[in-house]
Amino acid sequence: MEKFIDSLNGKQAQKVVWVLQLIEEMDTIPSRYFKKLVNTEDLWEARIDFGSDTFRLIGFFDSNMVLVFVHGFKKKSQKLQRKNIALAHELKKEYFRRKNHE
Repeated sequence: MEKFIDSLNGKQAQKVVWVLQLIEEMDTIPSRYFKKLVNTEDLWEARIDFGSDTFRLIGFFDSNMVLVFVHGFKKKSQKLQRKNIALAHELKKEYFRRKNHE
């Protein structure tokens, strides 16, 4: 995620932060910004539209109150590619492996 955030320009990064604040602060988040991905093992997607660009962050909950984003990318097509979901699943597994061994 750090590399992804660092790749954004200042205004793009501001928009990402704004959407993340919405997710953190709102009780009911509009699905255009945040939704559960169907047919996944509890993966969630934050969607950030900036001009003609769309950015996606994929993550999961590590409790009811902790949301962990593990993958971010610029979306180029309507459909979410399987490789992005597969990578997020692997990163989720790795997160919990590391957490359980601390």
